[in-house]
Amino acid sequence: MVLIAFIIYFVVVLGIGYYFYNKSHNIEDYILGGRNINPYVTAMSAQASDMSGWLLMGLPGAVLLMGMGEAWIGIGLAIGSYLSWLFVAKKLRKHSVIANNSLTIPEFFSNRYGDKKGYLRLICTIIILFFFVIYVASGFSAGGKILMAVFGLPESYSIIAMGIGAIIIIIYTFMGGYKAVCWTDFFQAILMIFAVVIVPFAVVGSLGGMEAVQTIWDSVGVEEFTNLFFDAGQPLTAIAILSSMAWAFGYFGMPHIVVRYMSIRHPDEVKVARRVSLIWIVIALGAAIAIGLVGRAFIEANYGTIISYDGGTTKFIYEGASGTGEMIAENILLYMGNDLFFPLIAGFLFAAIMAACMSTVDSQLLVSSSSITNDVLKGTKWAEKQENLDHKLMWISRIVVIAVAVFAFLLASSGNNSIMGLVSYAWAGFGASFGPLMILSLYWKRMNFSGALASILVGFATIMIWNMVIKQYVGIYELLPGFIFAMIAGIVVSLLTKPPSEDIVKQFDDAQNYIEE
Repeated sequence: MVLIAFIIYFVVVLGIGYYFYNKSHNIEDYILGGRNINPYVTAMSAQASDMSGWLLMGLPGAVLLMGMGEAWIGIGLAIGSYLSWLFVAKKLRKHSVIANNSLTIPEFFSNRYGDKKGYLRLICTIIILFFFVIYVASGFSAGGKILMAVFGLPESYSIIAMGIGAIIIIIYTFMGGYKAVCWTDFFQAILMIFAVVIVPFAVVGSLGGMEAVQTIWDSVGVEEFTNLFFDAGQPLTAIAILSSMAWAFGYFGMPHIVVRYMSIRHPDEVKVARRVSLIWIVIALGAAIAIGLVGRAFIEANYGTIISYDGGTTKFIYEGASGTGEMIAENILLYMGNDLFFPLIAGFLFAAIMAACMSTVDSQLLVSSSSITNDVLKGTKWAEKQENLDHKLMWISRIVVIAVAVFAFLLASSGNNSIMGLVSYAWAGFGASFGPLMILSLYWKRMNFSGALASILVGFATIMIWNMVIKQYVGIYELLPGFIFAMIAGIVVSLLTKPPSEDIVKQFDDAQNYIEE
C-alpha cells in the first residue's frame, strides 16, 4: 500500500513534467515560465521550494530533542517570508522587466548596474553553484533517508535510495523547466500541508488528549520542554534568539525563491500571492513545530525515555521496558505515520515528506542551470554565432541540471552531515551574498557597481570565515554578521566611489514608475 502511494505520487509529478515538455518555446519560458504564472501557483511554489526536507524532518527533529526553543527559527522564517513578499516581490517584478527583461538574479544585478563585462554575473553564478550543490545535496540526503526509512532498507542501500529520488527530480525538471517545477511544487505544497496538519491531531488522539500529552511533557527530563525561551533544558540567551530569528534575512537573497517574484503574471497580483503565502507558511511551520512537540510525547509513551542523543547526526538512544534502542529524530514523522495510519494513508504522508525535499531540489537545479546558460554562455562570442540560440540554450540547461545533480549526489553520498546543518550553511550563504544587495538595488538610487561588487564579496567572505573560524567561539549564526557587513560594505563603497551613470539612474526611476498594462 505504501509503495502504491509512492507510485501514484511519482506518476503525478512525472506527468506534470511531461505535460510541460513541449510548452517551453524559448529560454524565457524554460527558466521563468514566460512571466505568466498565476499568483496562487507562484505563492505555493515559492513556499514549497523554500521549505525543503527541513520543514518535515529537520525542524521537527530539532524540536523533539531540544524543545520549543527551536521554534524561534520557524518564527524568523515566517516573518522573513512575509517581509520579502512585502518589500521585494513587487519591486523586483517591475525592475527586472525594466532592467532589459532580466530572467535571473545574476542577470538582474548585472543589468541593474550596467555591468557590460559581466563580472557580477560570473561572481553570482559561482556563488549560486557553490551553495546550491550543498543545498541540493541536503535534499538528496533527505530523500534517501525517507526511502530507506519507509521501506526498511539497510544502510548499505543509502546510495541507491538517494539515486532513485534524484532520478525522479532530474527527469521532470529536465523535461518541463520552470512551469513544470512551479506546478509540481503547487501540487507538493498541498500534499505537504495535508501531512503536517493531520499528524499532530492523530498523535494527540492516540495518546488520550492534550492533558495526557502535557503530563508526558512534564516528565521528559528536559527542563521547560514547552517553554519558548528554553532550549535543551537551558534558558535561551538574547544572542541565541537573535541568531534563530536571523534566518529571516535569508529570504531577501534566496535565488530559487525571489525568482518566483519575477515570474508572476502581473505586479498587481503580488498582494494575492503574499496573502496565500503567509497563510501557508504559518500553518506549515506551526504544524511542523507541533509534530516535534507531540513526537517527543509519542516516543516517551510508546518506546521509552530518551537518554542521550548525538547533535551531529540527530540519532538518539531511548530506554524502555524492552531495553534500549536507537532512532533518528529527523524521521519522527515517519515513525508516527507508520504506527498510527492505515498503510495507504501513511504512504501519502511519506510521499509528502518526499515532496518537501523534491519541491526544493527541482527549483535549485533549475536556477543553477539557468545561471550557466543565461548568465555565462548567453553573453559569449559563441552565442553570438549560433542560429536558433534559444533552442540550444534550453538543451544546455537540461544538461547542466544533470551535471549539478551529479555533483550534489556525490557530496550527499560522501558525508553524514545532518539536513539541518547543510541547509543552515547554504541559507546563510545566499542570504548574506545577495540579500543586502537586493534591498539596496530596489530602494537606493545612489547604489553603484562598486558597491554591488563589495556587498556580494563581503557577504560571501563573512559566511566562510565566520562559519569556519569565529562561530565556535561566539555562537552567533553566520547569516546575521554576514548580512550586516554586506549591507555596510555596499553603502560605504558606493558613497566612496563615483555615482551611477545617468542611464542607471533613469532605469531606477523608470522601474519605480513602471505600470504594466
